Amino acid sequence: MERADLELVTTVHARGSLSAAAASLGVAPSVVTKRLAALEARLGQRLFERTTRRLHLTPEGEAVCLHAEKLLEGFAALEADLSDRQTALRGPLRLAATLGFGRRWLGPALAEFQQRHPALQIDLALSERLPDLGADGYDGALWLWSVQGARSSQWTSRRLARNQRIVVASPAYLARHGTPREPADLAGHACLVVHENADAHGAAPAHWTLRHEKDSALVRVRVQGPLSSNSGELVRDWCLAGRGVMLRSLWDIAPQIASGELKRVLSQYAMPDADIHWIAPWRPKTPRRVRLLVDFLAEQFRGEPWKP
Repeated sequence: MERADLELVTTVHARGSLSAAAASLGVAPSVVTKRLAALEARLGQRLFERTTRRLHLTPEGEAVCLHAEKLLEGFAALEADLSDRQTALRGPLRLAATLGFGRRWLGPALAEFQQRHPALQIDLALSERLPDLGADGYDGALWLWSVQGARSSQWTSRRLARNQRIVVASPAYLARHGTPREPADLAGHACLVVHENADAHGAAPAHWTLRHEKDSALVRVRVQGPLSSNSGELVRDWCLAGRGVMLRSLWDIAPQIASGELKRVLSQYAMPDADIHWIAPWRPKTPRRVRLLVDFLAEQFRGEPWKP
């Protein structure tokens, strides 16, 4: 039996006649007559005794009606629970983010959001590798690039804030080695490389792709230096110590640029697609707590608070 069959039986019983049941269900009396006859035929049981004025449940009909009422109550409770999970700001939020941005910017924002909504339980996983969000049960991630290619049909993406990766060095390094004037000049400098993949080899040359801010022309330059690491924070420390030139996100080094500890070089160039994006598994309806979190983060980062 389907849910519509259960509703038909309970409505006929409650209304006491086929015509009254039809009016309650918003259909013609002939429709109710045909549906009830078809149901009784499938079950091989008469559910109602019909008189000229009123219908009465048979013993079999009483059993069906009793179970139908309980099942329909269960359906209603399930739908109410699912609706509540979609709209209430309570329950779990499981998120992922890159290590640096997650610790410096996302972590404090999430603490504030949770303080506003104390019934939420927020779990943040920090990693340099984007998890399989759907398979691993994440509500979403803050990442430094958008979803592209074939996988984008399985995800949704929203840019929350603009960001740049720029080339910088310490004043002490530039005083000793000179300032690069063109991207090709980087070949003659000690470039501090962040390997973002665990299988990268420290001694292997890397490539930086830079975009000219005026004409959007892309330049891919091969860089190499004596120091590289999978830790962006360590590479930043080396750069501050005057050990080389670094390509780093503005959100990470804006305070050092403002203080003069680092100087931007090749100021007309920046690495493309370093913006902050929300990425989430596609779902037909996003829970309200997730939607409000994304709106909150977009407002928090809209003014690019890392700008010097």
